[in-house]
Amino acid sequence: MTFSVLKEEGTGLLPERRVALTPLGVGELVRAGARVYVEKGAGLGAGFSDEEYEAAGARVVYTREEALGRGEVLLRVSRPSLAEAEALPPGRILMGFLHLAVAESRLLEVFKEKDLRAVGYELIGEERPILRAMSEIAGRLSPQIAGRLLESPEGPGILLSGLAGIPPAEVVILGAGVLGRAAARSFLGLGASVYLLDKDLRALEAAHREAPGAVTALLTQARLERYVGFANVLIGAVAVPGERTPVLLSRALLEKARPGTVLLDFSIDQGGVAETSRPGVYKEAGVLHFALPNVPALVARTASHALTMTLLPYLLELIHKPLEEIPALARGLGGEA
Repeated sequence: MTFSVLKEEGTGLLPERRVALTPLGVGELVRAGARVYVEKGAGLGAGFSDEEYEAAGARVVYTREEALGRGEVLLRVSRPSLAEAEALPPGRILMGFLHLAVAESRLLEVFKEKDLRAVGYELIGEERPILRAMSEIAGRLSPQIAGRLLESPEGPGILLSGLAGIPPAEVVILGAGVLGRAAARSFLGLGASVYLLDKDLRALEAAHREAPGAVTALLTQARLERYVGFANVLIGAVAVPGERTPVLLSRALLEKARPGTVLLDFSIDQGGVAETSRPGVYKEAGVLHFALPNVPALVARTASHALTMTLLPYLLELIHKPLEEIPALARGLGGEA
């Protein structure tokens, strides 16, 4: 079995600096009998040199064409652009955070025409361990991001933790999954007031155990309207695996939010939790939106280690078994007709 680790384009609103496999992961695959090719510079954004990959047993190749031609399994982080997809050789296994529910239809047609088996990391495994790891990172990053956006002069000038005699920021989190709970713990650790809303009672029970200082409540329209009215920070942490994110925040509702409210829409990968959400950082309906689809790239080295740690067991199994005989990977198939 041969694997190719591809270099990300490094463009866009938040350049993708993660790499799909670290030198440690490469070494494990090589020891298991696989051949691994790494596109030159693939790991530089996450702090891994070509020499480290070579020392781990990989062969560094100097062109994208050679990297694509060598690997039976093509490993990347982000969904390929249409131009990148059209350059892929036929019959390969392509793995990455593909989010095909919101991909353009032509991309899916290209996958079919080229007989590509497209495996989304976000769907792998019954418990989705790869997605969970990235969600945990995004949740832990959320207070850092929100804190900067609340600062003057662009923001309302509010300190998350408050001070003696001055109340802390009010943080409302929509979705009590892994990301929402990680965000709740992190905001609580800084002294913010935290409210978690979800329609799933079991998720709220987990949040109550993991973030006991947060107020947990069942998500209803009336409650949503009330909580949006007093929030300083709104967190979109809603996820429906393999489907578009339901829109919970209408433009009309956001227009009723407090002046200077910040929305961190971590659901933007799957379409976004707000009617006004689109990739970017901008102000609309009176609310400052932060809606970047690859937030873990802000801590590219940590995120690459986490990606390798959770992906590697499946790649080791793939060396010896067809993809379709590995149930956890078969769950991730999304690019076939």
